[in-house]
Amino acid sequence: MIPSVSQYAGQQLLTGEQAKTWADDFMAVHLSEMPYGGVYSKVSAAARANPTSKSLAALEQTSFQGTTLRGLLLEAYAFSTVGTIMLWGAIASFIGAICMSVLVGLGFWHARRTEVDEPVLAPKAVPVSS
Repeated sequence: MIPSVSQYAGQQLLTGEQAKTWADDFMAVHLSEMPYGGVYSKVSAAARANPTSKSLAALEQTSFQGTTLRGLLLEAYAFSTVGTIMLWGAIASFIGAICMSVLVGLGFWHARRTEVDEPVLAPKAVPVSS
């Protein structure tokens, strides 16, 4: 946990990779070390079964906040990944649009060079020698 998380120590979480590292290598580790494995549904069920226990109520609150934060961090990572894929898709689309624009320009250039009544796909006539 320490080497992967410590590289981002003192920094804001600004990238999806940072969010994933914190969610998987920090939050998940700490949640799994909590009673009931940090699973909110288990902690909540125990807290409801014993409503007078302040320690279970505090544990429930901590588990809820931890799992929520982890989910938000993983969602940020997912949107970062989707954004990266969309960026490359946009770049490919613009390259395709430029290629198509060149082809349209070549089509107009070719249309100006050919006669209107010239057949497009007809074979050229071969002169017959006598």
